Amino acid sequence: MTQAAAPSPAGKLGFSTILSRDLIASIVVFLVAMPLCMGIAVASGVPAERGLVTGIIGGIVVGALAGSPLQVSGPAAGLAVIVFEIVAKHGLSMLGPILMVAGLIQLLAGAAKLGNWFRAISPAVVHGMLAGIGVLIVAGQFHVLFAAKPRANGVENLTAIPAALGGVSFSSLGAVEAALAVGLVTIGSIIAWEKFRPAKLKLVPGALLGVLAGTFLAAILGLDVQKIAVPESIAAAIAVPGVADFARMADPGLLVTAIAVAFIASAETLLSAAAVDRMHDGERTKYNKELGAQGVGNMLCGLVGALPMTGVIVRSSANVQAGAVSRMSTIFHGLWILAFVALLPFVLRQVPSAALAGVLVVTGWKLVSLQHVRHLFARYGLLPALIWGATFVMVVATDLLTGVLVGMALSLLELIPNLKKMRLKVFQRELGPDESEIRLEGAATFIQLPKIAKVLDGAPNNGRVKLDTRGLTSLDHTVAEALSDWLKGKARAGVKVELPPACAFGDRLRAAGAH
Repeated sequence: MTQAAAPSPAGKLGFSTILSRDLIASIVVFLVAMPLCMGIAVASGVPAERGLVTGIIGGIVVGALAGSPLQVSGPAAGLAVIVFEIVAKHGLSMLGPILMVAGLIQLLAGAAKLGNWFRAISPAVVHGMLAGIGVLIVAGQFHVLFAAKPRANGVENLTAIPAALGGVSFSSLGAVEAALAVGLVTIGSIIAWEKFRPAKLKLVPGALLGVLAGTFLAAILGLDVQKIAVPESIAAAIAVPGVADFARMADPGLLVTAIAVAFIASAETLLSAAAVDRMHDGERTKYNKELGAQGVGNMLCGLVGALPMTGVIVRSSANVQAGAVSRMSTIFHGLWILAFVALLPFVLRQVPSAALAGVLVVTGWKLVSLQHVRHLFARYGLLPALIWGATFVMVVATDLLTGVLVGMALSLLELIPNLKKMRLKVFQRELGPDESEIRLEGAATFIQLPKIAKVLDGAPNNGRVKLDTRGLTSLDHTVAEALSDWLKGKARAGVKVELPPACAFGDRLRAAGAH
């Protein structure tokens, strides 16, 4: 991930400076969020305005309550696949009740202080899941580029690609060819802009320019392409679930689906929050508070029939890069979406569906990152890479929940060498006015990560910290990645972290960014 220049902490700036920086950042995030909110909704099999409603709630409500002030919440590509399956199997009316139950689970999990447990999920599982989701999004939106609807599942979408390609005729400009032209122009514009954009315009989002390029092409050439449907009033986008819909939640299968949505949304949110913390030196994430805020947001989204939300790294990264210093940027971006949808819905109705499909193809492709699995294999060996691969294959071949469960089950194999010595002791003490020590002894496995994370998060953000791992007997890749991220964050904050010369696993940690 490319790190942004860290914004100054809000406490060091005046109110007018904070307001001006947050206003500018909110406009950038708004421009990034608009095409993604609509595109993810369409990829989820629901009307585009449902994604915009989620963006509004994520900005205004969750932005005000969030435990991660600079993280931006809204509809996420990571949940598009599972929402598509919900709508296909149970109908659009059941999305609201499922989401309300999922939000309640998140709210209770935050109250029970379970936030750190989601950080214990293996990075191999998370990135394997995201890669699988990326393939499914690309395969599904590929058919929209050919003026067709996505198939019922990922395997069908993949196997139908050759037939879609064979149906293109270059001798005429019919509906298929017109949609493909719009989609390709959108994709090409995004890729070209991200590769060649001037440094002074780095905050202008490629997704927005891609949608504009595809829309102008369709308008100038008068192409007969499908446009997105947006209601005249934002109130028309609200669909409150009925009593009969809530009654169906007694079905155990629907409850399992709600648990899966809550689990995946929470994991993606908290991992994104950890990534955002590495990008700035301001207030750190309060994970349980963030989890509760997401629960409130998803319950509201369920109540009005909108899409589920998570904290999303693309919008959050844009927020930090644009210089945001407080939660006001996130709140403002939600207000801009609300104002645009309320006052200018006719503008949105000019956007071709193929242009949004082009945005989602690029977004999905970025999720399929082989760099992470190469990193896992090079640093931690074969097992984490196999966990990544198994999760990826099962997400594509079966479904999201099965893929995640398989990956988590395989993660348990990392515990086998330590079954007889699972205990871990974590010590923290002050050595002086600006010096402290953290000492780890025993087996550092992912099931111990909440305990480790609590101590790491409590370490001072100034002076010098001594990290003593000489007493460790093992270190799995989940904890190693968490320690590496913590070391990099401390380095950016100007904290000197020392590892003793004979430190166990010191070479691995130093290679990951330790001093």
